[in-house]
Amino acid sequence: MSQSQDVVIARIVKARGIRGEVACDIETDFLDRFERDRVTVRMPDGARLDLRIEDHWFHKGRVILKFEGYDTMNAALTLVGGKLVIPETDGHALEEGEFYEYQLIGSEVVTRRGESVGRVKRIMRAGTGSLLVVTGERERLIPFVDEICADVDTKAQRIIIDAPEGLLDL
Repeated sequence: MSQSQDVVIARIVKARGIRGEVACDIETDFLDRFERDRVTVRMPDGARLDLRIEDHWFHKGRVILKFEGYDTMNAALTLVGGKLVIPETDGHALEEGEFYEYQLIGSEVVTRRGESVGRVKRIMRAGTGSLLVVTGERERLIPFVDEICADVDTKAQRIIIDAPEGLLDL
């Protein structure tokens, strides 16, 4: 399977505790993904590790994972920077108007008048909503709401926005 078919569900950000646990930033709305027995971790160097999850729990907005065979802090440190991935084919079916974050990354953002704002670099969760982090001439934060993101075409990787007065000046 190529990496382009991978969907990131979490990013390992640090070792936690002395028993080999890792703390992960969650990149999915489907928390049941962490109840699976096995997961693939794609390391920064491209290596892929097939790991068995011994235990998981949620703490302060992160998921804490304990993998079989990683029983010390030093062992857990070797996983930092890894991304937990699933095949795109394992994705949950979405309702009309819902999107996976990976489908939006790289999309071109343009105004109704056809002016390019930039490309979606990442999605930032903020309170009850999400912001598109768009890089172009400079970085901009665009609220990902129906009133602003009027047309989202994931196949064409294009998002047409109705920017309220002043939004693009921020």
